[in-house]
Amino acid sequence: MKTDAPPLSGVRVLDFGHVLAAPFCTRLLADLGADVVRVESSRHPDFPWPSSYRHSDGRHASYLNTNRNKRSVAIDLKHPAGRDVARRLAAAADVVVENFSAGVMTRLGLGYETLKETNPRLIFASMSGYGNSGPRRDWTSMNMNLQGYAGLMQVTGAEGDPPTAISNSWNDYIGGLHTGYAIIGALTERQSTGQGVHLDIGQFECSVSMIAPLLLFSAVKQRNPERMGNRSTRSAPQGVYRCAGEDEWCAVSVRDDGQWRALAAAVADAGLADETRFATLPGRMRHHDEIDERIEAWTSRLPGDEVEARLKQAGVSAARMRRVRDLVEGEEPSGAYRRMTEPRVGSMLTTALPVELSESPLPPASPAPALGQHTREVLREWLDLPDGEWAALDGQGALV
Repeated sequence: MKTDAPPLSGVRVLDFGHVLAAPFCTRLLADLGADVVRVESSRHPDFPWPSSYRHSDGRHASYLNTNRNKRSVAIDLKHPAGRDVARRLAAAADVVVENFSAGVMTRLGLGYETLKETNPRLIFASMSGYGNSGPRRDWTSMNMNLQGYAGLMQVTGAEGDPPTAISNSWNDYIGGLHTGYAIIGALTERQSTGQGVHLDIGQFECSVSMIAPLLLFSAVKQRNPERMGNRSTRSAPQGVYRCAGEDEWCAVSVRDDGQWRALAAAVADAGLADETRFATLPGRMRHHDEIDERIEAWTSRLPGDEVEARLKQAGVSAARMRRVRDLVEGEEPSGAYRRMTEPRVGSMLTTALPVELSESPLPPASPAPALGQHTREVLREWLDLPDGEWAALDGQGALV
C-alpha cells in the first residue's frame, strides 16, 4: 500500500555520535525519514580531520555528507543544566545513538540504565570499538587498530606483502550498517513488546563478522588462510590485467568453464582454448601464472574500455579500472550519488542511500546543519520548552 511518508517518519533519534561510525548510522536512519537530532557543543566540535574546504563553522566535506538530513542542538554536556536538557530530550526520543568510549555516557549520567527509568521504550545503541563489557572494553580504538586486531589486515593483499588495511574507514561504515540494521530490528520488536533495549555493538565484532568464510576455513583447516591478492579459490583466471595506455587496467573474473571458453575465444589465443590442462577450474588454478601472462599479452595491446567491451560481449565478467575522479566526472550512476544544495558551497556531490522503495518515498537530501542551528526549534518541538526557560538555559551557558 503506497504512502506519502518515508518508512521511519515519526521516529525520533537523538545522536550523540562523533566522527563517523555513529553519524553514518544515524544518517542511514535520517535518509529513511527519521527525525535525527545531533547533540553537539562548540566546546568540543566534531571536526576531526582536514578537508579540501572549511567554512566559518568549521564544517568539512565529510561532515556535510555524513550529517545531511539532520538537525543540530548545541548542549554543553559538562554543564549540569545541559545534561538535564539532554536527559529530557532522551525521554522524548525513540532512539539514542552514541559511539563514545565505554562508560562515558554512564559517567555523564546519560547511560541506558538512567535514561530507561523515564523512557522504558527507549532504544539505546552503544557503538564503542570493543563493546561495553569484557576485557577489551577500555581499549582505545581506531579504524586501523580494529582492522589489525580483527585479522583483516592479514587476509588482504598478497603473500609477502606487509599487513594491508582496507582504506576509507572500513570499521566505521561496517559498524554503522550493523547498528542501523539492529535499530530497525529493535523498533520492530518494540511494536509487540512495548519495551526498549540496550544495543551493545562492538565495531570489532562487526568487522570479524564480515570475514566469516575465512574464519570457517581456519577452524576447519587449523591454519591461516592464504593471502590471495586479486585471485580467488572459486574463479580462475581472476585478476587485474594491464591495458594499453598509462596505468590502465581491466579486472577480469572467470566464473565457470563456459566463461573460460568464451574468454579464450575473445583473446584469440588458440592454445588457450585447446589446452586440456586449462579446461577445468583446478587446472586453471595450477597454471594461473601462465594464463595471466597470455591474457595480458592480449589486453596490453588494447585500451581498457575496448577490453571491457569485448569481454562483456563474450559473456565474461570484466570491468575497466576507474579512478574515483572518473566516477565524479563521468555519467552519473543511478542511485550512487546526487547533487545537494549546500548553502556553504552552493552545490555539493553527496553519496546517496542506494535503495529505492516502490511503496513509499525517501526524503529529499537536505544540507547538514550548522552547529546548534536547531536548538530552539527542537527544544520547542520535543520538550514544549517555553521561551523563558530557553533564555534562562542559554544565559547559564548550558546551550553552547
